[in-house]
Amino acid sequence: MLEQFSQAVAFINDQCLGYLLITALIASGVYFTIVTRGVQFARPKEMFRLMLGGNNKPKAKEHISPFQAFAISTASRVGTGNIAGVALAITTGGPGSVFWMWLIAVFGAASAFAESTLAQIYKVRTGKNFHGGPAYYIQTALKNRPLATAFSISLIATFPFVFNSVQSNTIALSLKTTFDADPLVTGVVLAALTAIIIFGGLRRIAKFSAVIVPIFALAYIVITFVMMLLNITEIPHVFSLIISDAFSWKKLIGGALGATIMTGARRGLFSNEAGMGSAPNAAATAHTSHPVKQGYVQAFSVFVDTLIICSCTAFIILLADYTQFPRVEGIALTQAALTQELGPFGNYFISASVLLFAFTSIIGNYYYGQANIEFLSRRRIVMVIFRTAVSLMILLGAVMQFKLAWGLADLCMTCMALINIYAISRLRKQVVAALDDYRIQKEKGQDPVYRGTGVWE
Repeated sequence: MLEQFSQAVAFINDQCLGYLLITALIASGVYFTIVTRGVQFARPKEMFRLMLGGNNKPKAKEHISPFQAFAISTASRVGTGNIAGVALAITTGGPGSVFWMWLIAVFGAASAFAESTLAQIYKVRTGKNFHGGPAYYIQTALKNRPLATAFSISLIATFPFVFNSVQSNTIALSLKTTFDADPLVTGVVLAALTAIIIFGGLRRIAKFSAVIVPIFALAYIVITFVMMLLNITEIPHVFSLIISDAFSWKKLIGGALGATIMTGARRGLFSNEAGMGSAPNAAATAHTSHPVKQGYVQAFSVFVDTLIICSCTAFIILLADYTQFPRVEGIALTQAALTQELGPFGNYFISASVLLFAFTSIIGNYYYGQANIEFLSRRRIVMVIFRTAVSLMILLGAVMQFKLAWGLADLCMTCMALINIYAISRLRKQVVAALDDYRIQKEKGQDPVYRGTGVWE
């Protein structure tokens, strides 16, 4: 029965919703790239400076800094999608799927800029902190409470529940592969650790993410760089393999090119979440003087996630010649590839990386759900039930069937992404107006300050 359900979910994703979602995402990314005049390419130094905080220092210890908001969203982005998801893309769609992941990131960064800028424009104040996201700008700007509610429900089902089950599933699989750990025990420990952090509130989530994410992301990059140095003569071949497979005539004639594009685009979306409507929930929490500043920060986060972290995994697998591991998939493939190059250390390092990456994703995903639970209800008992349910879902995910977990993630992701793409497309004029205001002030040598509608200090 469970196998039949898994097959039905896969069929719906592949034959019905998948192509609709990818088309909408690419169209949205290209459109916002055009109307913003390539906002994701225009100010790379500015993006990096703003990500570190720039001159936007929180005015109180309770405030969330731009970097902490970046860390929360990156904590969600940098997870199993970067390690297990990339491996799954390569084994399913071939090396060419990596190219389509890159393409989704390049154009998707413009959508990420748009949705995060809107989240800042239409954020609301709760005590000393801000909250916001697609549900808030759908309700306030589009005056559509039912659609905002539908988005919130979709996001709550997607991130704190389904996506977190994928994260715990991957952690359990990795520890099972390396240490023969019982998935049930892994699930219990993960659920307990998650409960300790999420019951501590937004500040604890922000501090945890701001410390853990940069450390392990940098370590993962360094290890990949070492592996590339050890195989430096093979790097041109890897690039050639990715490009040639992405535009393979044999695949086109055989009808497999569409699967390569679909797989790469879908795994890219799962990894960087550009246009999906998730990151704006974190972006809205930042205390900054202009919405565009946080838009830039979130666009930069997409590049960090896909063009750097995902590429690291792709090079680890392709430099090790993944074809010699025909029956290995997901996180186990990445572990096998790095172990071949670096010995047992590679196996342990991937286990540690996926544990921290996936766990920070669990925390980031939880916060997205919290923001939308608060949109639907402010009752304390509702939040307690939600936090308890999330912890239990993490336990369940650790023992869930691998393919079913990913299939449910794709299905839920599609519903919320389509709602958000519709919303940001309708609100494109507000995005462009905010960007023009930012550019005008920068040209005058000013530190841009937003004086439009919304809750601003």
